[in-house]
Amino acid sequence: MIRTMVYHRKKIWMVFLICIMLLLGLVGRLWYLMNVRAEYYSKKAEDLHERERDIKAARGKILDIRGNILADNRTVCTVSVIHSQIKDPEKVIRVLSGALSVKEEEIRKKVEKISSIERIQTNVEKSIGDRIREYDLEGVKVDEDYRRYYPYGSLASKVLGFTGGDNQGIIGLEVKYDEILKGEPGKILTVTDARGVEIDGTGERRKEPVSGNTLRTSLDVNIQEYVQQAAGKVMEEKQAERVSILLMNPQNGEIYACVNVPEFDLNDPFTLNTEETAAEGEKKQDLLNRMWRNPCLNDTYEPGSTFKIITMAAGLEEGVVSTEDRFFCPGYKMVEDRRIHCAKRTGHGAQSFVEGAQNSCNPVFIEVGLRLGADRYYKYFKQFGLLKKTGIDLPGEAGTIMHNPKNMGEVELATVSFGQSFQITPIQLATTVSGIINGGNRITPHFGISVESADGTKVRTLEYPVESGIVSGETSRTVRTILETVVSEGSGKNAGIQGVSIGGKTATSQTLPRGSGRYISSFLGFAPAEAPKVLALCIIYAPQGMYYGGIIAAPVVRSIFENVLPYLGIERTVTETPSGENRADGVD
Repeated sequence: MIRTMVYHRKKIWMVFLICIMLLLGLVGRLWYLMNVRAEYYSKKAEDLHERERDIKAARGKILDIRGNILADNRTVCTVSVIHSQIKDPEKVIRVLSGALSVKEEEIRKKVEKISSIERIQTNVEKSIGDRIREYDLEGVKVDEDYRRYYPYGSLASKVLGFTGGDNQGIIGLEVKYDEILKGEPGKILTVTDARGVEIDGTGERRKEPVSGNTLRTSLDVNIQEYVQQAAGKVMEEKQAERVSILLMNPQNGEIYACVNVPEFDLNDPFTLNTEETAAEGEKKQDLLNRMWRNPCLNDTYEPGSTFKIITMAAGLEEGVVSTEDRFFCPGYKMVEDRRIHCAKRTGHGAQSFVEGAQNSCNPVFIEVGLRLGADRYYKYFKQFGLLKKTGIDLPGEAGTIMHNPKNMGEVELATVSFGQSFQITPIQLATTVSGIINGGNRITPHFGISVESADGTKVRTLEYPVESGIVSGETSRTVRTILETVVSEGSGKNAGIQGVSIGGKTATSQTLPRGSGRYISSFLGFAPAEAPKVLALCIIYAPQGMYYGGIIAAPVVRSIFENVLPYLGIERTVTETPSGENRADGVD
């Protein structure tokens, strides 16, 4: 009996101690939650009873070199509905359908959908958003937002690019510098009860957005507009497929203008600029992708005789040719079993290397290429940077399509030496020639100059790689001198301007397949010839009628230089450079 009582007392004490321990544990846990974890659970509680609505940040502007706004923002509205707060759904449906020009059935689906918040429409004009606000409809939210706006419409469309509905860059500078431009979005926080209804008197809390930074570019609106007009004019006159023109500073790689006509309307980028406006589905998307492409860097082409500048520089640098060397052109050159013709089928006869350049004589440059040989020629491709991308600050740059050196026989070497049987981008050609004529520095072509805050304070200057010593200073001077005579005395006469020393090279290449009757006419020019500050490359695709580069492309560059050089402070001298007569015989 006594033993049983002792046993029960021990059990009672054991249970009592366990209860005490549990109680102490609960008290300790409560203290931990109320003190150590208080902030965490307070935040969780807030999140449970708070509804978030995003506030888009104002995207940074894009400016030209003189501060003109190329890309800006317009205030628009986002209209949303909160199901749990709507008191009069029929009125909401009726008002929103009328104001937004949306069918009532579509509005009804979103109004009746049970969700925390349902977006009805974005990019609503501010005047319409303000009108909806005036109805003071319960459960309807009208938040101010931003939409990208391009003041100059189609100007530099394939360079600037555009943004999507979420204000994120899609192509061009808009996507390349998206991290700089996009800013940080804000939020609107409202407190609700368990049913999701906003609690009166609590108001809204806002986390303000941070505007994106501004990008200043090397583009110049005045130059771009003039070059675009010149490209459009020659495209219309020659009924060409398209025209591309680059204008850049060969000393530092800054691009003043990059034109690809036809351009497209940046404020309406999903409308085709062709006659196929009725296209739909995959076909329309394919046409849009083609419309948005920037041929100056996204597409490759056979450069033709403008590439003779590279052959010239490599031959002079390697010492396999000099300005005094003599050549004979019977109108063709036999390479192995292949007869490769000159542009002048009757031949140029005896001539010096400089005269061969002035005449754009294929046999002369084939001979220089053969003297170099495949291995040494390929060494200069690498040295000049032709086998790597330029690094331009735009997306989608294509690479050079060149023969494998193991498969480059004498015929391939001969055709490459005058710019055929391989492909490069226009920006690659312009960049490589810039390095040859600027004293031997391979620069990086670019548009971005600096990053600025929203108030105009400079945040940082953008810098780009420069590779020095791709040719000697002597070779650079010799190339410039020879190319100046090409304009003053040779096939580039139609680019000449009185009182300005201009260097340049013409080109006319046949597109594939050979014999199609389709040509690419081009001219690459720079001024002043002795110390180049501007380089221009004009390419006319599939012109009708006369197609020689010296006849139709060189005058375009002359017209551009006549207007742009004084604008850039490059004055004429007393020396006169003859403009020449239009020539067809043997012109490249």
